[in-house]
Amino acid sequence: MNLLSPNMRTDAPSAVREMAVVEERSSVVRDYLRILQRWRFVILGSVAACVVLGLIFTMLMTPQYTATTTIEIARESNSVTRFEGVERDTSLADQEFYQTQYGLLQSRSLSERVAQQLRLVDDPTFFKRFGVSDSDPAFALVNGRYAAAGRATRLRVAGETLLDHLSISPTRLSRLVDVRFTSPNAAFSAKVANVWAENFIQTNLERKVQATSYGRNLLQRQLTEAKERLDQSQRQLVGYASAQQIINLPAQPTASGGTSERSIVADELAALNSALAQATADRIQAAARAQQTGAAGGSAEALRNGAINSLRQKRAELAAQYQQLLSQFEPQYPPAVALKSQIEQLDRSIGREEGRVQQSIQTEYRQAVEREQSLQARVDQLKASYLDLRRRSIQYNIYQQEVDTNRTLYDGLLQRFKEIGVAGGVGINNISIVDPADTPARPSAPRPLINMLIALLVGLGLGTLLSFILEQIDDAIGAPSEIGASLGLPLLGTVPKLDGQLPKEALVDRKSDLVDSYIAVQTSLGFTTEHGVPRSFAVTSTRPAEGKSSTALALATTLARSHLKVILVDGDMRSPSVHHFGDVGHERGLSNFLSGQDEIESLIFRMEDLGISAMSAGPIPPNAAELLTGNRLPLLIDRLLQSYDHVVIDSPPVMGIADALLIANRVEGVVYVIESNGIRVSMVKTALARLAAADARIFGGVLTKFVSRRGYYGYGYDYGYGYGRNNKLSAN
Repeated sequence: MNLLSPNMRTDAPSAVREMAVVEERSSVVRDYLRILQRWRFVILGSVAACVVLGLIFTMLMTPQYTATTTIEIARESNSVTRFEGVERDTSLADQEFYQTQYGLLQSRSLSERVAQQLRLVDDPTFFKRFGVSDSDPAFALVNGRYAAAGRATRLRVAGETLLDHLSISPTRLSRLVDVRFTSPNAAFSAKVANVWAENFIQTNLERKVQATSYGRNLLQRQLTEAKERLDQSQRQLVGYASAQQIINLPAQPTASGGTSERSIVADELAALNSALAQATADRIQAAARAQQTGAAGGSAEALRNGAINSLRQKRAELAAQYQQLLSQFEPQYPPAVALKSQIEQLDRSIGREEGRVQQSIQTEYRQAVEREQSLQARVDQLKASYLDLRRRSIQYNIYQQEVDTNRTLYDGLLQRFKEIGVAGGVGINNISIVDPADTPARPSAPRPLINMLIALLVGLGLGTLLSFILEQIDDAIGAPSEIGASLGLPLLGTVPKLDGQLPKEALVDRKSDLVDSYIAVQTSLGFTTEHGVPRSFAVTSTRPAEGKSSTALALATTLARSHLKVILVDGDMRSPSVHHFGDVGHERGLSNFLSGQDEIESLIFRMEDLGISAMSAGPIPPNAAELLTGNRLPLLIDRLLQSYDHVVIDSPPVMGIADALLIANRVEGVVYVIESNGIRVSMVKTALARLAAADARIFGGVLTKFVSRRGYYGYGYDYGYGYGRNNKLSAN
């Protein structure tokens, strides 16, 4: 029954890939941990050395005292006349200003100014305090004093020394700046920090004064030039006006800032034109009155005359009395005749008054006409004169405009000159001291804890770096996984390193880790051929002392314990070792048979404790390779296989000699022994290449002298060797 759904089966490949990625990452981490664990003593040594050096350095350091003065640098306005204290908001564009101020705080000129003010140039104690070398002739003492000739050099060195021990620390997102000075003397540090800030403020004011002075001098030169141009244009204007007889009234200011002069002709023409208009109006009015006087209703003026009205009123009264008398008496009645005579006299008087009024109106009309005509003639004359004046005033106006322009420029420069003078006298300063430096009570350096922490971190970093460098330099095979990754060989097994025990003693103890490891190698070797463990195989290595003889002995022993007949042949006729395992000599052995002796039984000895037979190398021949090149070795192997199930040959090392190649070509294959952390990968690859060139079959590699309990090799190797034994011991 399939418990997986279709979707789960579909997602299986991606899940496998994800698991592979996770495994690869964890493998990388394990590799790094393995490297660190392998070279842990290098890392610990580096840490210890750095900590010791840091401790020594801390103890030998001279205590240093740091004094801090806090100043405020406000953003100043670009205009020198704006001294009313208006501040602008700080923006990104102001960073250029502040960076400039920070640079000025660390300028050479400021440091030399402080050195001069504190009289450090001629103070031997100052140079000695900061360890300044006296090899220069400028620092030669004569009667306890410096020579005056080297003052410039000492000033430069003093300024550089002060700068080397000064630090500027702006406070983020503020206008505050900390000026710190460090020296072995606490009072001196505070003094230098305060004097540094004061001189910075003073130099800032001096730069402003210099800028104001330069501006005043420049404006003064410009004022002189503008005054000369103005005088010249005025003389030119007056000369032209005199030549052309142009007389104008005083100038009047205009809306555009210039001046406009008025001529006498224009003023007179304007006045007469107004008088002419009034005269014309008077003449029209007089003509109207004259016309009304001649018409039927022309007695309007007479009606408005007081004398005539008085006479008419008196006549009306007399006429009323006369009519009253006629109603009673005859016209010849004397009182009636007298009243009539008075009425007639009044009529004559009224007629005379009305004639005078009419004559007065006519006279007024004629005078109005004459006045109008006279004014008209004068206006016409002035118009001609004004047009002629306008023609002659064209060049005059050009000269006048030049005068106005020069006067405007002169007035502007004069005003600017006065403003700069006022601003220079105000002396605005945008830099102030917020907190002056106090004498530090405790040294700022050395700091033991921080120094130790830094030494520890440096030691860890240096040790880690050295471990990775050594790992790259040391290409020895240390982990079982490297046999396949670096050499491309199948891993047959790993063999632990023996501590204080001989290989034969460990093989006798069937519960030893060595026996377990070689049983695992034998098991892996059983899968290399179709018929199981190869019947004939050689055990070799790259160089001597890698454990090939012990491996050959151990594989022969484990095969014999599987109820098989096994013989171990010592194929290393240059440096024999198998006879040592049997505590016999090598007077008879392989070299005898290869030399022509056919009897084999006399060449074999028995190791009863291990249950195997063995053949020593025999007498050491002059040239072992010559004995191996013939057909005697294949013949020996064939004859041994007739009596034994397996033939194990302890082969010589591959590098340097051809013996191992000749033996490898005569057996089914080779078991290649590699010493853990003892042989370089490049040498192993060269040896394997030689075996491949000899057409030898390599079954796989065995990693010997492996320290299985080192945690950096990961889980698995230490697990198998002692599995179950502790439980059994505790149970017993």
